[in-house]
Amino acid sequence: MTMNDGYTIPEVQFGTYQIRGGAGLQQVMEAIKQGYRGLDTATNYDNEGMVGEAIRRSGMPRAHFFVTSKLPGKYHQYDEATMAIQETLYRLGLDYLDLYLIHWPLPKRNHYVEAFQAMIDAQKRGLIRSIGVSNFEPEHLDRLINETGVTPAVNQIEVHPYWNNERMVNEDQKRGIVTEAWSPLGRGSAALKEPVIQDLAKKYDKNAAQIILRWHSQRGVIPVPRSSNLVHQKSNKDIFDFKLTDQEIQAINQLSKPDGRVDGQDPNEYEEFE
Repeated sequence: MTMNDGYTIPEVQFGTYQIRGGAGLQQVMEAIKQGYRGLDTATNYDNEGMVGEAIRRSGMPRAHFFVTSKLPGKYHQYDEATMAIQETLYRLGLDYLDLYLIHWPLPKRNHYVEAFQAMIDAQKRGLIRSIGVSNFEPEHLDRLINETGVTPAVNQIEVHPYWNNERMVNEDQKRGIVTEAWSPLGRGSAALKEPVIQDLAKKYDKNAAQIILRWHSQRGVIPVPRSSNLVHQKSNKDIFDFKLTDQEIQAINQLSKPDGRVDGQDPNEYEEFE
């Protein structure tokens, strides 16, 4: 998929939340063997060093990978954000990031504009190729655009069948921003067992996760699934040989719930863990 800055981004990425240490290294290396090139990490995941090591051990050129990391809330002030970007690159052992996101807006602290400006300046110095945000609401996006003149390339938000987040997917599209989905399958296995999902899995000879991931893709959303299971890693990216109908997409949309967020995290209120 092509972003608003002209760079391209893989249409399925590999999430590394809660994947750490030696076991995590093996899981990421297996994901790379399965064909994943987009690797999504964050400073708050405490695994940037492991992700960088997996890239080095793969033996593949750096240019073959699309690496994303994220700025934690405690580093939103300009100078702190500038150093945090540099430290992320040191931990990863890379010269640049393909994509860097503000992890949460933290509007009560009100420093996300200067954090974004630090990212713009790091981009000009060649440390980051594409810059974006995560969990941003329309008013946060518009303030960034109006005050910096730069539109984020990506907004990574919570999207899954119980929280289809149609409102934000549409808001991102209106601004030319690519939407990524964190927790794209939800947490736990409840959505996978929904009758509509199960019926579609039988119809298309796919598993339930593939149906949900294809639902994301056809909505123009890039899913970032995480799995330590090698079979699931492989199947999670095998979603482009069938197509859901508009009616089937709407049927999955109908599973959305007003209280469907996995952890109830409202971006206007949520204070990111330190």
